[in-house]
Amino acid sequence: GFDGTWVAHPDLVPVAREIFDAVLSDRPNQKDRLRPEVRVTPRDLIDVAVPDGHVTEAGARANVSIGLSYLASWLAGNGAAAINNLMEDAATAEISRSQLWQWRTHSVALEDGSPMTAERYTAIRDEQLATLQSSLPDFSWADAAALLDELVLSDDFAEFLTLSAYSRLG
Repeated sequence: GFDGTWVAHPDLVPVAREIFDAVLSDRPNQKDRLRPEVRVTPRDLIDVAVPDGHVTEAGARANVSIGLSYLASWLAGNGAAAINNLMEDAATAEISRSQLWQWRTHSVALEDGSPMTAERYTAIRDEQLATLQSSLPDFSWADAAALLDELVLSDDFAEFLTLSAYSRLG
């Protein structure tokens, strides 16, 4: 289980706390609420398969857009970025680039059966880049694209997305 949440603004803490207090009262967690009917094995803990789940081109496009948008914003000096009407931070971009690297590295089949390849990633990146450049022309999109390419197309998985970005800061 998980007894926690994340809020985008301190003013939302009372809203979240009210919901938790309704369930938890004065307890800090629900560790006392055991479920003996549930048996979890070590294999269960590492199984990331989603029943009937598929990697979609729309998901790949969203990941590319998020990666580019966050990196461009980060290179401009912002630790968080408004992306698709949400405040996103490095964790969101980290998930996006990690999925793209995994899908490309392992040639994961998209919903149409075709593999995610470096060429497919690059084509999607070019399309997303054109869209983003026209809507927000002031960002350094070329640097963001070069950085995302480095992260997604590398043979080795980079430890964290911003580490290689520091050298690009003005």
